[in-house]
Amino acid sequence: MSDKTFKIKKTQSSNKTIRMPDPLIEKIQNIADQNNISFNQLVVQCCEYALNNMSQNSDK
Repeated sequence: MSDKTFKIKKTQSSNKTIRMPDPLIEKIQNIADQNNISFNQLVVQCCEYALNNMSQNSDK
């Protein structure tokens, strides 16, 4: 018998205030609106993508 127990995962989140140029905020908000996701979700996905795709040489 396989274990198909539903397990709830809780992701820990924190609030952090950041400053961005107004034109960047407008671009991000427009893309979020077009894709029916929140501004925050889009920013998190963009940051994760950027960090996962950084070249090894940019650690310096």
